[in-house]
Amino acid sequence: MRNSAVTGLMLMTLTLAGCGGTLSGAGPYKGDIESKEQNSAYNLVEINANTIAPYMRGEVRPVQASVAKPVPTSVRLMAGDTLNVLITDNAPEGSAVFAPLSTGGTQLKTRIDDQGMISLPYVGRQFVAGMTLNQVEDMIRKQLKGVTTDVQTHVELVGDLSGSVLVAGAVKSPGRFSTLQGPLTLLDAVNQAGGPVLEPHLVNVTVRTGSQVQQFNYEDVLAGNNMMLRPNSEVVLDRARQRFVAMGAVGEPGLHDLPAQNASLLDALGSVGGLREANANPQGVFVFRMGENSNKPTVMRLDMRDPAAIFYARQVMVKPDDTIYVTNAAVYEWQKVIGPIVQTMVLGRATGITQ
Repeated sequence: MRNSAVTGLMLMTLTLAGCGGTLSGAGPYKGDIESKEQNSAYNLVEINANTIAPYMRGEVRPVQASVAKPVPTSVRLMAGDTLNVLITDNAPEGSAVFAPLSTGGTQLKTRIDDQGMISLPYVGRQFVAGMTLNQVEDMIRKQLKGVTTDVQTHVELVGDLSGSVLVAGAVKSPGRFSTLQGPLTLLDAVNQAGGPVLEPHLVNVTVRTGSQVQQFNYEDVLAGNNMMLRPNSEVVLDRARQRFVAMGAVGEPGLHDLPAQNASLLDALGSVGGLREANANPQGVFVFRMGENSNKPTVMRLDMRDPAAIFYARQVMVKPDDTIYVTNAAVYEWQKVIGPIVQTMVLGRATGITQ
């Protein structure tokens, strides 16, 4: 009687095991992916020497030898700038309005208000937003004509909101940085902000100048695509969408950053701990990729039992949003069936002993 009960339990377990939904797993079975019925929804590609060409990594772009020369640009003043104005008066002693050059002249400090105006003695309120420093000097001399006979002016920018550069986003010390000490390149500005908080290939750089927007990958900037920044530019660093999903019998399933800008399948597998030897099916390594240009999705399969597959995996490029899925080995799936049976037999034996 006891043996019949155990046999019945074993048959029930095998019946349940035959239903795909009863066995735990991270995704579809290898046979389901390769079935002709499923293939109508996507293109299944067996990666080998004859099929690998469209999926290979491109050549790494060479590092450029060019250097961004810090050529100063013409600064146009704006509200918030602070000016230091030196006025000297060489009129005869007793008739001079301002101090002569021999005594250091008259030093005046003024800030451009929100209406773009400055205010100076004998000059009055004047609109200077959009002017260069030379134009402001000419304006002051014209306004003082008739007030004194021999006047000289020198205007210096000491608080340069108009000439500064804003750096924000994924940097260690975001802020606004002055160009008073000289023009800034893109690398200068990012370095002054403490550098990016992520690896270079995971950082996108957006440069806004008010008239145009340019975007770069920071790794490309380091490779020689540096550039001069115009005054009052904004530089924003943000995380590049360089992620992939690892599923199934891998060391660390989940959402991961690509290990490099031009990462291979072997790089990606290495970054997630490789295949789990205990349960991975090396013949069932798949890469799922959404279709490009409205084409059907693509599923690539590698048989890692083939020694040449290591070289193929080194050449196949993993793109952002790809999914790498490693199926379980058949023996592991069988163990999931056998496990409950063995437990049932042990339970039946223990029950028989107690009786």
